[in-house]
Amino acid sequence: MLLLFPHLLDYQFFVPTLLRAVAGLFFAYIAFRMLVTRAEITEAEVIIVGHIRMWMVWISAFVTLLVGVLLFVGLWTQGAAIVGMLITLKHGLGVKKYSAILPLSGGAYILLFVICTSLLFSGAGAVAFDLPL
Repeated sequence: MLLLFPHLLDYQFFVPTLLRAVAGLFFAYIAFRMLVTRAEITEAEVIIVGHIRMWMVWISAFVTLLVGVLLFVGLWTQGAAIVGMLITLKHGLGVKKYSAILPLSGGAYILLFVICTSLLFSGAGAVAFDLPL
């Protein structure tokens, strides 16, 4: 079957760039919301850890912000995508029980996981510090 707009395939190298930018902004937003609601997060009782300490929130927010910056800039994209997949998996599994302290819905975490998976396999895209695949 013929494509409706075959000339748009000339710009397919920019698609991972858009995905990277959106994922990076989402991870930066998640880190910002972690820091804003850190008092509520430390009051929450978590099954595995017990009470969350303040230093755990700061480290988690720092790692999440670092993933967001690395994805937005396009530096070490595949490694940042793997860590981003782990972050979204962690948040996505707890979205029902901890919806008061998690900033996104379950569907948003699923979409963010899929974007990170796509970046893992497709690479950084056009405007990035990583070399193209």
